[in-house]
Amino acid sequence: MIIVSSCLAGLKVRYNATDSLDTHIQLLVEAKKAVTVCPELLGGFSTPREPAEIIGGNGDDVLSGSARVIEWSGRDVTVMYIKGAYQALRTAQKLGALLIVLKENSPSCGSAMIYNGEFANVKQAGYGVTTALLRREGYTVISEYELSVYAAQPEYSALFAER
Repeated sequence: MIIVSSCLAGLKVRYNATDSLDTHIQLLVEAKKAVTVCPELLGGFSTPREPAEIIGGNGDDVLSGSARVIEWSGRDVTVMYIKGAYQALRTAQKLGALLIVLKENSPSCGSAMIYNGEFANVKQAGYGVTTALLRREGYTVISEYELSVYAAQPEYSALFAER
């Protein structure tokens, strides 16, 4: 089973009530090869919501307590991001997920890039809270941009094979 960010499957759950539809991911969900999760909604947020960024590090730093997730207005929402990450982990464990595809740049889901914490639309190398937790637990977490690379690898090809 593959777990994917809900917004990548076309659900309008992003902070601004939009999606980030990736048609390949949508097809995986429709074929019942993937299940959607939105760690932010699992953490208790609603849609729409304020944008948030990690201040002082990346997802690992948030989990260790040395960085925070802060909304644009200054409200600290770290606890909600951690809660959502643990809920996503429980879903991955329950489903026996073999691959997790999460939305790049998100303070929750980013796997290679996140915003730099200054709310200036500047990205930096890093990863979000959910990605950090899932990787700590041994899961392979990638972004939507890496999906085709993994689909071509023999160890993942069965996940993408048509039946």
